[in-house]
Amino acid sequence: MARRSNAALARSQPPGGGAGGAGGGIKAHSSGDATPVELDRLIHERMRLGIVSALAVNPSLSFSELKALMRTTDGNLSVHARKLEEAGYVTCTKSFEGRVPKTDYALTASGKKALERYLDHMEAIIRATRDR
Repeated sequence: MARRSNAALARSQPPGGGAGGAGGGIKAHSSGDATPVELDRLIHERMRLGIVSALAVNPSLSFSELKALMRTTDGNLSVHARKLEEAGYVTCTKSFEGRVPKTDYALTASGKKALERYLDHMEAIIRATRDR
């Protein structure tokens, strides 16, 4: 499948925006305004959404716990966790238990807000789709 530029994608959207893809095109109506709501692409990626969601319901999780929960490799988890850390969505705390290194992750206040915005956006997409 050929990749299309952002300009080509924008031209292919129906007037007023579409109901899918990054950038969404879904209009926010909760506060009465009609401004486009951008999808948080950082969280939208499957592995990162899983990490943030797992941390939202746990005070913290170790690298090993997240790895088992996400059923992924060390390298894959490390790359995605680092992106979330760089964005300020998660904190990473390294320590030792005896001589064994331990890495723990926790969701930050900024990460919680980002997840809430993301979930609100996805709920708006679902409502808009079902209302048709």
